[in-house]
Order: sequence, then C-alpha cells, then structure tokens
Amino acid sequence: MRTMVPTARLHQEALQFRLILAATYPCFLAAAALARFKPARDASRSGLAPARRSVFGEARAMAVQAIPFAFMG
Repeated sequence: MRTMVPTARLHQEALQFRLILAATYPCFLAAAALARFKPARDASRSGLAPARRSVFGEARAMAVQAIPFAFMG
C-alpha cells in the first residue's frame, strides 16, 4: 500500500474541490437566479437596504457552502 505525502494529499483534495465546484456551479447559478424571482422576505433592518451579492457571487457562496459535505465521511 502506498502512502501519500501530506502536501500531495492536500493538493489532490484541492484539485477535487475545484473540479466539483466547476461541475456544480451551473446548478447553483440557476438556483441563485431563480431565487431572485421569489418574493423577498421582510428583510428590512432599521430602514437599511439589505446588502446583496451578484447572482454569480451568490452562486459561488452557495457552492462553497455545500461542496464540503461531499468530503465528509
């Protein structure tokens, strides 16, 4: 059985993460775009306008939050 050097293993995991991100990003982009059409919840905070990301930024944030669950176990 061959053992991997820790840095090689980290590099491999980072590569897998980027590949999964690239593969799933279009799905998250579609979800973020559809979420913009839903009526907004009452997000008023003392009269301040809610801070919003771009649709692309929101899709990336959704993907980065969800993908680590693929590496659990």
